[in-house]
Amino acid sequence: MKFILPSFAALLVCGAAPALAQGMPGERGWGGGGGWQDTDPRYPSARQSAQPSKKIDVTAYRAADAGELLGKGRIVVSRMASDAGDNEDGKLPVYEAAVIDELARRGYDTATANDPGQIAEIGVSHSVAVPEEAPRKKVSGAMSTTVSNRGSGFGLALAVDLTKPAKAIVATRLDLRIRDKATGRVLWEGHAEGEAREDDGGINNSEMAARLATALLKRFPDGQVVQPLAAVMP
Repeated sequence: MKFILPSFAALLVCGAAPALAQGMPGERGWGGGGGWQDTDPRYPSARQSAQPSKKIDVTAYRAADAGELLGKGRIVVSRMASDAGDNEDGKLPVYEAAVIDELARRGYDTATANDPGQIAEIGVSHSVAVPEEAPRKKVSGAMSTTVSNRGSGFGLALAVDLTKPAKAIVATRLDLRIRDKATGRVLWEGHAEGEAREDDGGINNSEMAARLATALLKRFPDGQVVQPLAAVMP
Protein backbone atom coordinates (compact mmCIF):
# COMPACT_ATOMS: atom_id res chain seq x y z
CA MET A 1 0.00 0.00 0.00
CA LYS A 2 1.68 3.20 -1.17
CA PHE A 3 0.28 6.72 -1.23
CA ILE A 4 1.45 10.33 -1.37
CA LEU A 5 0.71 13.09 1.12
CA PRO A 6 1.28 16.58 -0.40
CA SER A 7 1.97 19.23 2.25
CA PHE A 8 2.73 22.94 1.71
CA ALA A 9 5.29 23.75 4.33
CA ALA A 10 5.64 27.46 3.73
CA LEU A 11 4.63 30.31 1.46
CA LEU A 12 6.82 33.36 1.01
CA VAL A 13 4.79 36.05 -0.63
CA CYS A 14 6.16 38.99 -2.65
CA GLY A 15 3.70 41.63 -3.86
CA ALA A 16 0.25 42.80 -2.87
CA ALA A 17 -2.15 40.34 -1.31
CA PRO A 18 -5.11 41.17 -3.63
CA ALA A 19 -3.02 40.31 -6.64
CA LEU A 20 -2.31 36.83 -5.25
CA ALA A 21 -5.98 36.06 -4.98
CA GLN A 22 -6.60 36.88 -8.63
CA GLY A 23 -4.14 34.51 -10.22
CA MET A 24 -3.33 34.65 -13.92
CA PRO A 25 -5.53 33.32 -16.73
CA GLY A 26 -4.60 29.79 -17.67
CA GLU A 27 -2.24 29.22 -14.74
CA ARG A 28 -2.42 26.00 -12.70
CA GLY A 29 -0.08 27.12 -9.94
CA TRP A 30 2.69 29.54 -9.08
CA GLY A 31 4.10 31.19 -12.19
CA GLY A 32 2.18 28.84 -14.52
CA GLY A 33 4.45 25.95 -13.50
CA GLY A 34 1.67 23.40 -13.22
CA GLY A 35 1.71 23.18 -9.40
CA TRP A 36 1.11 19.92 -7.50
CA GLN A 37 -0.66 17.10 -9.27
CA ASP A 38 -2.89 14.40 -7.79
CA THR A 39 -0.07 11.87 -8.23
CA ASP A 40 3.59 12.71 -8.33
CA PRO A 41 5.33 10.94 -11.26
CA ARG A 42 8.41 10.54 -9.08
CA TYR A 43 6.50 8.01 -7.00
CA PRO A 44 5.06 5.30 -9.22
CA SER A 45 2.55 2.81 -7.92
CA ALA A 46 3.84 -0.01 -5.76
CA ARG A 47 6.05 -2.32 -7.76
CA GLN A 48 4.75 -5.67 -8.76
CA SER A 49 6.58 -8.48 -6.98
CA ALA A 50 7.62 -11.60 -8.87
CA GLN A 51 5.10 -14.40 -8.48
CA PRO A 52 5.72 -18.17 -8.15
CA SER A 53 5.14 -20.11 -11.34
CA LYS A 54 1.98 -22.23 -11.31
CA LYS A 55 3.56 -24.71 -13.71
CA ILE A 56 5.00 -28.04 -12.57
CA ASP A 57 7.93 -29.21 -14.70
CA VAL A 58 8.12 -32.99 -15.08
CA THR A 59 10.75 -35.26 -16.61
CA ALA A 60 10.46 -39.06 -16.62
CA TYR A 61 12.42 -42.03 -18.00
CA ARG A 62 11.47 -45.69 -18.34
CA ALA A 63 13.83 -48.58 -18.88
CA ALA A 64 13.34 -50.28 -22.24
CA ASP A 65 13.05 -53.67 -20.56
CA ALA A 66 10.71 -52.59 -17.75
CA GLY A 67 7.85 -54.23 -19.63
CA GLU A 68 4.97 -55.31 -17.43
CA LEU A 69 6.84 -54.88 -14.17
CA LEU A 70 5.66 -51.36 -13.50
CA GLY A 71 2.40 -50.56 -11.74
CA LYS A 72 1.88 -53.90 -10.01
CA GLY A 73 3.02 -55.88 -6.99
CA ARG A 74 4.26 -54.76 -3.61
CA ILE A 75 6.40 -51.67 -3.29
CA VAL A 76 7.98 -49.84 -0.36
CA VAL A 77 9.24 -46.27 -0.18
CA SER A 78 12.74 -45.45 1.02
CA ARG A 79 14.96 -42.39 0.99
CA MET A 80 17.68 -41.67 -1.51
CA ALA A 81 21.20 -41.00 -0.31
CA SER A 82 21.43 -37.69 1.56
CA ASP A 83 23.53 -36.12 -1.20
CA ALA A 84 20.53 -36.35 -3.54
CA GLY A 85 18.61 -33.66 -1.66
CA ASP A 86 17.56 -32.42 1.76
CA ASN A 87 16.74 -35.90 3.02
CA GLU A 88 18.68 -35.61 6.26
CA ASP A 89 16.70 -32.77 7.83
CA GLY A 90 13.33 -34.36 8.40
CA LYS A 91 11.43 -32.72 5.53
CA LEU A 92 10.53 -35.93 3.71
CA PRO A 93 7.55 -37.49 5.58
CA VAL A 94 4.94 -35.32 3.90
CA TYR A 95 6.44 -36.08 0.46
CA GLU A 96 6.71 -39.80 1.22
CA ALA A 97 3.02 -39.88 2.09
CA ALA A 98 2.09 -38.11 -1.14
CA VAL A 99 4.16 -40.52 -3.26
CA ILE A 100 2.70 -43.56 -1.50
CA ASP A 101 -0.83 -42.33 -2.22
CA GLU A 102 -0.06 -41.85 -5.91
CA LEU A 103 1.69 -45.22 -6.26
CA ALA A 104 -1.38 -46.89 -4.77
CA ARG A 105 -3.57 -45.14 -7.35
CA ARG A 106 -1.31 -46.48 -10.09
CA GLY A 107 -1.85 -50.11 -9.11
CA TYR A 108 0.85 -50.84 -6.54
CA ASP A 109 0.25 -52.57 -3.22
CA THR A 110 1.61 -50.03 -0.73
CA ALA A 111 -0.19 -51.43 2.31
CA THR A 112 1.97 -54.57 2.64
CA ALA A 113 5.61 -53.92 3.47
CA ASN A 114 6.66 -57.58 3.71
CA ASP A 115 8.69 -59.00 0.83
CA PRO A 116 8.21 -56.14 -1.69
CA GLY A 117 9.13 -56.68 -5.31
CA GLN A 118 10.15 -53.06 -5.94
CA ILE A 119 11.61 -50.14 -4.04
CA ALA A 120 10.63 -46.50 -4.62
CA GLU A 121 13.44 -44.15 -3.62
CA ILE A 122 12.53 -40.50 -3.16
CA GLY A 123 14.52 -37.33 -2.60
CA VAL A 124 13.52 -33.72 -2.03
CA SER A 125 15.66 -30.65 -2.63
CA HIS A 126 15.08 -26.90 -2.48
CA SER A 127 16.63 -23.87 -4.13
CA VAL A 128 15.88 -20.14 -4.10
CA ALA A 129 14.30 -19.12 -7.39
CA VAL A 130 13.74 -15.45 -6.44
CA PRO A 131 15.46 -13.94 -3.37
CA GLU A 132 13.52 -12.18 -0.65
CA GLU A 133 12.91 -8.51 -1.37
CA ALA A 134 15.02 -5.96 0.45
CA PRO A 135 13.30 -3.89 3.18
CA ARG A 136 11.55 -0.85 1.80
CA LYS A 137 11.77 2.73 3.08
CA LYS A 138 8.40 3.33 4.70
CA VAL A 139 8.47 7.11 4.30
CA SER A 140 10.23 9.09 1.59
CA GLY A 141 9.70 12.50 0.06
CA ALA A 142 10.85 15.36 -2.11
CA MET A 143 10.69 19.14 -1.95
CA SER A 144 9.66 21.45 -4.78
CA THR A 145 10.11 25.22 -5.01
CA THR A 146 8.37 27.66 -7.33
CA VAL A 147 9.10 31.32 -8.11
CA SER A 148 7.12 33.84 -10.17
CA ASN A 149 6.34 37.56 -10.31
CA ARG A 150 3.45 36.79 -7.95
CA GLY A 151 5.50 35.24 -5.20
CA SER A 152 7.48 32.17 -4.24
CA GLY A 153 6.92 29.09 -2.19
CA PHE A 154 7.87 25.52 -1.62
CA GLY A 155 6.04 22.28 -0.98
CA LEU A 156 6.84 18.84 0.35
CA ALA A 157 5.45 15.53 -0.98
CA LEU A 158 5.63 12.51 1.28
CA ALA A 159 5.37 8.97 -0.09
CA VAL A 160 4.24 6.40 2.46
CA ASP A 161 4.79 2.72 1.55
CA LEU A 162 3.28 0.26 4.02
CA THR A 163 3.68 -2.86 1.87
CA LYS A 164 5.84 -5.62 3.32
CA PRO A 165 8.80 -7.02 1.35
CA ALA A 166 7.84 -10.25 -0.42
CA LYS A 167 9.40 -13.44 0.89
CA ALA A 168 11.68 -15.54 -1.29
CA ILE A 169 10.23 -17.86 -3.94
CA VAL A 170 11.47 -21.39 -3.31
CA ALA A 171 11.73 -24.08 -6.00
CA THR A 172 11.09 -27.59 -4.68
CA ARG A 173 12.17 -30.68 -6.60
CA LEU A 174 10.84 -34.18 -5.96
CA ASP A 175 12.90 -37.09 -7.32
CA LEU A 176 11.56 -40.62 -7.61
CA ARG A 177 13.44 -43.74 -8.67
CA ILE A 178 11.80 -47.18 -8.84
CA ARG A 179 14.10 -50.20 -8.62
CA ASP A 180 13.61 -53.91 -8.93
CA LYS A 181 14.51 -55.22 -5.48
CA ALA A 182 15.92 -58.54 -6.67
CA THR A 183 18.35 -57.10 -9.21
CA GLY A 184 18.72 -53.48 -8.08
CA ARG A 185 18.22 -52.19 -11.61
CA VAL A 186 16.30 -48.98 -12.25
CA LEU A 187 12.92 -49.53 -13.91
CA TRP A 188 11.62 -45.96 -13.89
CA GLU A 189 12.96 -42.58 -12.81
CA GLY A 190 11.65 -39.02 -12.87
CA HIS A 191 11.46 -35.69 -11.13
CA ALA A 192 8.96 -32.85 -10.76
CA GLU A 193 9.70 -29.26 -9.77
CA GLY A 194 7.41 -26.44 -8.65
CA GLU A 195 7.56 -23.05 -6.94
CA ALA A 196 5.93 -21.48 -3.90
CA ARG A 197 6.43 -18.44 -1.71
CA GLU A 198 8.57 -19.24 1.35
CA ASP A 199 5.95 -18.00 3.79
CA ASP A 200 3.27 -19.96 1.93
CA GLY A 201 4.74 -23.39 2.68
CA GLY A 202 7.40 -23.29 0.01
CA ILE A 203 9.67 -25.74 1.82
CA ASN A 204 7.65 -28.25 3.81
CA ASN A 205 4.07 -28.14 2.69
CA SER A 206 1.54 -30.91 2.13
CA GLU A 207 -0.07 -29.01 -0.74
CA MET A 208 3.24 -28.74 -2.61
CA ALA A 209 3.99 -32.41 -1.92
CA ALA A 210 0.63 -33.44 -3.38
CA ARG A 211 1.09 -31.20 -6.43
CA LEU A 212 4.51 -32.61 -7.22
CA ALA A 213 3.61 -36.26 -6.62
CA THR A 214 0.42 -36.00 -8.68
CA ALA A 215 2.17 -34.28 -11.60
CA LEU A 216 5.13 -36.67 -11.52
CA LEU A 217 3.02 -39.83 -11.65
CA LYS A 218 0.13 -38.51 -13.74
CA ARG A 219 1.29 -40.41 -16.85
CA PHE A 220 3.01 -43.29 -15.05
CA PRO A 221 4.42 -45.66 -16.25
CA ASP A 222 5.04 -43.56 -19.37
CA GLY A 223 8.39 -41.91 -19.79
CA GLN A 224 11.19 -41.42 -22.27
CA VAL A 225 12.44 -44.92 -23.09
CA VAL A 226 16.11 -45.41 -22.28
CA GLN A 227 18.48 -48.34 -22.11
CA PRO A 228 18.57 -50.10 -18.73
CA LEU A 229 20.99 -48.72 -16.18
CA ALA A 230 23.53 -50.98 -14.53
CA ALA A 231 22.09 -52.74 -11.50
CA VAL A 232 22.86 -51.18 -8.14
CA MET A 233 21.94 -53.21 -5.12
CA PRO A 234 20.01 -51.16 -2.55
